[in-house]
Amino acid sequence: METVSSTPRAIRFDAGRHPRAKIGYVLLATEQTIQDDVFALRPDGVGVHFARAAIPDSITRETLARQAGLLADSAATLLPDGSLDVVCYACTSGSLVIGEERVIAELNRGAPKAHATTLITGVIRGLRAVGATRIAVATPYLDEVNALEKTYLERAGFEVLDIQGLNLEKDSDMVRVAPDFIEDFALSLEHARADAIFISCGALRALDVVARIEAKAGKPVITSNQAMIWDTLRLAGIEDRFEGHGRLVAEH
Repeated sequence: METVSSTPRAIRFDAGRHPRAKIGYVLLATEQTIQDDVFALRPDGVGVHFARAAIPDSITRETLARQAGLLADSAATLLPDGSLDVVCYACTSGSLVIGEERVIAELNRGAPKAHATTLITGVIRGLRAVGATRIAVATPYLDEVNALEKTYLERAGFEVLDIQGLNLEKDSDMVRVAPDFIEDFALSLEHARADAIFISCGALRALDVVARIEAKAGKPVITSNQAMIWDTLRLAGIEDRFEGHGRLVAEH
């Protein structure tokens, strides 16, 4: 075999395409909505990276609980050079079924240098940022998940005035719920005493209609993906704001 010898060179390096921050998201294997939403609100110079954790096309307390053992390995595939700034488990229902503390511990086992967070953590922070204490909640979930979510939010200090789900089990159905239906569904839960409406689930295309719902309801609307993106950006030190996707990302 012929010997090859490259000439030594003084290489010029720069900060790469993403000098401002690098954010990783661990998704469900079935997820089809979150990536588009993240790219829609991705500032220039911020890198976004995705891994997936196995799950059947069935969103139940049992299948979500099994995600706990997969999070560390999934997080470890995100920029193993250690340059990741923030890592997030991008599942609302999974975050509350497993619990924030366990999720964060597992993510940090896989990505120890990254600031770990969860989707439900971002929601709670977002609701607090807009001053909400009394909320109405719209979800696509089975009632077994809704009951757990109500308890979880109440323990976080919110008064849940109403929580209604669509009783969908398959993620592949959740991703196909029409945005105009999501708008009507959320507005049907409008409550005079509610400080905000929360539309739960990363699979729902609620980001497409959040501004319209806010205009009609006259109050803040928090959606899972909106809150998650806002939370991960702020944790990474990115203060960019966005118009047309709700008060949270425009004003906080």
